[in-house]
Amino acid sequence: MSNYMISIANTDALKTGTIHDPRSKLKVKAFDMLRAKFNPCKGEVSFFVTAGNQTLAFETEGYQRHRQLLILQMISRYCVYLGLLEAQIHSSWPALS
Repeated sequence: MSNYMISIANTDALKTGTIHDPRSKLKVKAFDMLRAKFNPCKGEVSFFVTAGNQTLAFETEGYQRHRQLLILQMISRYCVYLGLLEAQIHSSWPALS
């Protein structure tokens, strides 16, 4: 498994940051849906994560036909970093129950 770098500004919440893959140069931005508004950008790939009552959105930055498996690995590593071990990754906005 590759090593990914996670960057989080000191003033930001832990659930808002960027995941970097040094090998492919792909970045994936994380958005806490409770604290930030998420508007998907055209041409980028988005995924959503639910864990308990938390919902996070992830969007690529600089997507150039990278494998989806790479993006999912980056997201899962970020979730493990946050301690969201019960996280579920969705390819579309999860239905609220």
